Amino acid sequence: MSQGHRVTKSQVEKNKKHKRISWDEYFMQIAHLVSQRSTCIRRNVGAVIVKDKRMLATGYNGAPRGLKHCLETGCVRDKLKIPSGQRHELCRGLHGEQNAIIQASLYGISVKDSTIYITNQPCIICAKMLINAGVTEIVIAEGYPDEMSGKMLKEAKIKVRKLELRKI
Repeated sequence: MSQGHRVTKSQVEKNKKHKRISWDEYFMQIAHLVSQRSTCIRRNVGAVIVKDKRMLATGYNGAPRGLKHCLETGCVRDKLKIPSGQRHELCRGLHGEQNAIIQASLYGISVKDSTIYITNQPCIICAKMLINAGVTEIVIAEGYPDEMSGKMLKEAKIKVRKLELRKI
């Protein structure tokens, strides 16, 4: 006959001290992990689209599928001395947010009413895409020098939150 699982007093105390990370921390840490696949020389960005605590798609910044990465070709933006936050069209790469939206669409996954976790604030191009994709909340780890992006997201009534990750 089974006696069941007995928990000792020391196990109970140990469990009380255990600090479980929040869902926000969980998804943001995954976004940081995704960013490690980036092939951008300037900035490594990761994005995770989530709905109902389930990951729908991920994306990182890099050249389109099958094309040479900036790690191989060099950075056209560096060569032209283009500052961050300007002239986004002059780049070989797609942004992490763009790749996440594209990955979802390739597999027929709607991102309507979802949350996206991004290692950086989206640029204006990504902000417009996220608005039209139906994303309702953006959680970021760091800022980005693009004032127009923030203004447009506010006008679209998309909630943007900055998440401070605690040290584990």
